[in-house]
Amino acid sequence: MQDFIIREGKIEDIPSIWYLVRELAIYEKAPEMHTATVEEMEADGFGENPLYGFYVAEVAGEVIGMALYYYRYSTWKGKCLYLEDFYIQETHRGKKIGLALFEQIIRKAKTENCKRISWQVLDWNELAIDFYKKWEASFDGEWLNCALTEEQIQGFDG
Repeated sequence: MQDFIIREGKIEDIPSIWYLVRELAIYEKAPEMHTATVEEMEADGFGENPLYGFYVAEVAGEVIGMALYYYRYSTWKGKCLYLEDFYIQETHRGKKIGLALFEQIIRKAKTENCKRISWQVLDWNELAIDFYKKWEASFDGEWLNCALTEEQIQGFDG
């Protein structure tokens, strides 16, 4: 087994994170949806009011995995942590790296007194679903995801 480290992400990691998100978009069969740039990610994560945080998994000095999160607020629960992206390169899966990265997210939520951690998983991603089942995560089939695109927002006339 290769040695790995889990650490808090730094601005210098953004190009690697961008690349991992690109791999994730391809894996999820939606590469055309990945439009954020390295520059946007740097400004949004390390600007005056950072919008997100992340942890990286490193093997031999190379970033091979990441967990990107942000805070959201539930009027029913209070402060929550949302896990936006969680990805380990395929060649490094099955080595407990994802486990260590997910545990780091749980520690972060606990330290920050979050009432809940939430995320999404595609219904066809059986490997991920099985991973989350080991944590006894709840899967909610009742709620539907909704979104407005950038074009819809910019096209708003009111």
